[in-house]
Amino acid sequence: MSLVDVLPLAIVMIAGPQILSSIFLATSEQWRTNSVAYVFGATLSISSVVVVAYRLGNSISGGGFLGARAKHLLYVAVLVLLLFAAVDTYRKRAVSEPPEWMGKLAGATPRFSFRLGFLLLGFFPTNIITSVSVGTYLAANDAPVTDATGFVLLTLFILALPSLGVLLLGARAEAALPELRDWMDDNSWIISEAVIVLFVVLTIQNLLG
Repeated sequence: MSLVDVLPLAIVMIAGPQILSSIFLATSEQWRTNSVAYVFGATLSISSVVVVAYRLGNSISGGGFLGARAKHLLYVAVLVLLLFAAVDTYRKRAVSEPPEWMGKLAGATPRFSFRLGFLLLGFFPTNIITSVSVGTYLAANDAPVTDATGFVLLTLFILALPSLGVLLLGARAEAALPELRDWMDDNSWIISEAVIVLFVVLTIQNLLG
């Protein structure tokens, strides 16, 4: 059950500059190595944040110093994080112009792409909140940290889709990617809000139950 619960948050992880960067890199000069480096950097950072949050959550709920209230406090922490993410996403909904650094992605290097993937997917405000929420949510439910595997893999798969599209479809994918980029830029906040609200509802149900 916990695995199914955390999968939708993969959409929150990529909706925004994360997937836009992936699209830019898929059409860059060194698109193969750049895309691999970007996804690899994301793999390391997402996994690290989830595992650290999970261990901290386990130490709280399993250590006994918070008694029977430990899990309720973890659920409250998850709820606060999600509400903060929802407010932050809504507040930034009107930002239509991509960051200036995106203009440099056409000539990006693998090293830059790795660093971008590591920082953007692991430590972008909404992303770190989401990854921490996943780790603490699993800890509060006494679920193994391996239940986050689906969340991590789905996030990485979506990030890799633009480069996979270029690999399989060639010029057709390159022509379609700019349109997809524009659509995501305009609508990603709506998708993120919908998924966050869903996870808020699940967390409230667990908190009350």
